[in-house]
Parts: sequence; structure tokens; C-alpha cells
Amino acid sequence: MKPSELIALTVDELGQKEKDLRKELFNLRFQMATGEIENPMRMRTVKKDIARVLTIKSEKLKVKS
Repeated sequence: MKPSELIALTVDELGQKEKDLRKELFNLRFQMATGEIENPMRMRTVKKDIARVLTIKSEKLKVKS
């Protein structure tokens, strides 16, 4: 996910996106533990997407204050 896509979202939408990404990461960890994971690199991508969402979300909250 590109930062430009995330910047266009509102703080509430970013919160929902973070929640969805955390669910996906949980599912990927579960798949990794059971050996069913098809693409282990997806975990890395999801972690980075979570970090991007949190960064942009904190920037928006900082400007809002």
C-alpha cells in the first residue's frame, strides 16, 4: 500500500485499516505456525503497512491538535 493512498483516508478509516491489517497479520502468523502459508514475505509487507498506517495516523492527529 502506498503512502499516498493512506494520506487520502480519514483518521477513522486509518483506524479501521489498521484493525484489518492486524487481523491479517494474526491469520498469517497462524498459517505460519501450521505450515500452510503460501507467501511468507506477505508477513513483512503487512507489518510495514501497519507501520505506515500508524505513522500517517499520528501525523494527522498531530496536525489536528
